[in-house]
Amino acid sequence: MPYFYNPYLVAAAATIGGMLFGFDISSVSAFVSDDDYLAFFNSPDSVRQGGITASMAGGSFLGSLASGPFSDVVGRKYAIQVGAVIWIIGSAVQCSVQNTAQLICGRVISGVAIGICSAQVPVYISELSPKRIRGRLVGLFQWAVTWGIMIMFYISYGCSFIDGPASFRTAWGIQMVPGALLLSALFFFPESPRWLASHDRWEESIDIIRHVQGIEGDQDSDELRIELQELKEAVRIDQLSKELGYRDLFRKGSRLRTFVGVTAQIWQQLTGMNVMMYYVVYTFDMAGYTGNTGLVSSSIQYVINMVMTVPALLFIDKWGRRPLLIYGAIAQCIWLFAVSGLMAQYGHYVDALEGNANIRWTVPDKTAAKAIIACNYLFVASFAMTWGPGIWLYVSEIFPMRQRASGNGFCAAWNWIFNFALAFFVPPAFRNIQWKTYLIFAVFCIAMSFHVFFLFPETKGKTLEEVDIIWEEHIAPWKSAKVDVSELATNRDLLSKHEKQYAIDHDEHLSTAGTVTAPGVNESVPAQGEYESKATA
Repeated sequence: MPYFYNPYLVAAAATIGGMLFGFDISSVSAFVSDDDYLAFFNSPDSVRQGGITASMAGGSFLGSLASGPFSDVVGRKYAIQVGAVIWIIGSAVQCSVQNTAQLICGRVISGVAIGICSAQVPVYISELSPKRIRGRLVGLFQWAVTWGIMIMFYISYGCSFIDGPASFRTAWGIQMVPGALLLSALFFFPESPRWLASHDRWEESIDIIRHVQGIEGDQDSDELRIELQELKEAVRIDQLSKELGYRDLFRKGSRLRTFVGVTAQIWQQLTGMNVMMYYVVYTFDMAGYTGNTGLVSSSIQYVINMVMTVPALLFIDKWGRRPLLIYGAIAQCIWLFAVSGLMAQYGHYVDALEGNANIRWTVPDKTAAKAIIACNYLFVASFAMTWGPGIWLYVSEIFPMRQRASGNGFCAAWNWIFNFALAFFVPPAFRNIQWKTYLIFAVFCIAMSFHVFFLFPETKGKTLEEVDIIWEEHIAPWKSAKVDVSELATNRDLLSKHEKQYAIDHDEHLSTAGTVTAPGVNESVPAQGEYESKATA
């Protein structure tokens, strides 16, 4: 089958997996205050509504954990396609919903699909992308999430005018469309060349690299030769530690980057962004915007989320990952403190708002209410430009090839388990501590800015193999942007620290370390179609 190799097209197709995530977020938020929804599900209290919302994240946690080993066996592309099939099944279960138990079941199934896609789509794109535009392309995943959130919210808003349960059933049934698009589109795109190389399929791997880099006619390209040399070394290390699986993430030399990846995903949840998205209608109700007015007003932040992700896509490879995350955390902190302060100063307690006992705070002052809405919009804009695309990209870059699929899956699982916990926490928090809920997330934003400064090295403009050297050489994160890693790679020991540690751990002699040969590494790169490649370990 002929494939499309343009990296922008590859990223555009794969990031439909991010759209699934976005669809699920707003498929609930638009209905939590809808009369038909409340009547059909017997006006769920804060705990039951939290369970409905959190069930998707619970399934995503399971999907993320399973995605790494599964992707290593079947390939990145086919793992994502399996996720698309599972999504279609989950959407069908939700579409035919008869009670709360079936809705939760359908959301868990869809969550498994989202867990697989959220963990493996960034890996797939990062392993196919040229390093000069990798940040932009992986960032498309988050942009697709924002598109999914916005599109599904407006679909749900339109369906809310349908009488009876058909309103939400129709909206949830439409979710099958992006799943079918993702499944079919990936048939026309190649597998990850790094995954192919790790499975001794060098001929296919080199062919894909040539096409993606646009150098298929240049036999002696230095760019191709350097990339193959780095890939060969990564595969050699990968073959030494294949049997370790998730244990490899916690070996000496790997624990710190695993900790950074896990906490990066946790911090993304603790910014409070997904809370804003799941329960945005509650926030606008507290500010005095109810009914259709509240829905339309809250939908504006979905548009802001989508539009303000664009600057990050255009400039993330110029700005760098560290400044993006540090300044983003500070900005979000400011807006969260502003929202909580305005609510505390101009609002008051109520037993129930518009009959909804889950909302017990209101702000009758219209000027203050508008200021609260403005701060919400600014918070969303700050997240969309920074922590939204930044974290999915960053975690996809920090692991070596042997750990990339399992590392991304493991870290994404923590994103989802905190998503699950917060979806449960927020309705009771709005009910019991009202505006103080925003203070909690503001403090988290302060903490994460310090954490990024002291523990997150810069990955901008480096190959995935060069990023590995930063960790191996223990380069201080605040100095990592200025270090010439390519020169460091030339002068360092041929046997990496990981290989040495592996030999010590397994009582092996370094002389037995595996070797890998591939065209373009130990010999001149042959003309396209004349490959003689082999891999031995």
